[in-house]
Amino acid sequence: TFYRVSTIAGQGLLLMIAGVLEVYTRRPIQAWSYTFAIAAFVFLLLLAYHHYALPRPKADLPSAIQKKEIGKAFLATFISFFRKPHFWAAIAFMLLYRLPEALLTKVCPLFLVDPVSEGGLGLTTSEVGFVQGTIGIIGLTVGGVLGGIAVSRDGLKRWLWFMVMAISLPDILYVLLAYFQPEGIHLTAICIFIEQFGYGFGFTAYMLYLISYAQGPSKTAHYAFATGFMALSMMLPGLFAGYLSDLMGYLNFFILVMLLVPVTFIVSVFIKTEGNTNK
Repeated sequence: TFYRVSTIAGQGLLLMIAGVLEVYTRRPIQAWSYTFAIAAFVFLLLLAYHHYALPRPKADLPSAIQKKEIGKAFLATFISFFRKPHFWAAIAFMLLYRLPEALLTKVCPLFLVDPVSEGGLGLTTSEVGFVQGTIGIIGLTVGGVLGGIAVSRDGLKRWLWFMVMAISLPDILYVLLAYFQPEGIHLTAICIFIEQFGYGFGFTAYMLYLISYAQGPSKTAHYAFATGFMALSMMLPGLFAGYLSDLMGYLNFFILVMLLVPVTFIVSVFIKTEGNTNK
């Protein structure tokens, strides 16, 4: 919950502040400088708070384990991760389940702010902060909470394909936004809320599968490795997203994203959901 609140503050509130300052100062560079100064001041306050508020357990002492032993333990744990059952199906799922969303995430802010004449929606900085950084994050949070409730009640196996559809099919809304380019923010906000709600709901399956796959010896380290692949799944497509959108234009780019939706379905076929229940 606090993570989502911080996301709203960072992606929503700060952007809206920057937008207001842009209008007030009529100097975007100065407005963003003030915005970053505000963020830095907040971080300094949090630093001071955590310095005094965080507990200092007596058991938190330097370890006597030598570096050589740490290296051997890490290597053994690393190798054991790649020897887990159904490894290749799991890696394909980790890297490709969010492929359409990974492309979409990088281009969406550009699409929102670019002028209508260039294929965008022409929103102001404040409007982007409200639509994507606030409404979108609320949708993401609600979807994630409902996804967690659904799986805790019925298990992942029952909800997997609903979540696969939820994380991928709402991407069609960006095709419609790029085609019709609606004026104002109301319709755009509704579309982004729906898409982010679906993403939050569908992402539940992804996270729970990572947790399930990491079970066994060294489960904490294996989960850390899995989250590394999770980060890679967003980073690698993001490297090409901007180039593709510039090359193809927003409408064709979003159509390409929809053409990649079957990838999400394909990699979901091969994962093992036995045991991925609400336990």
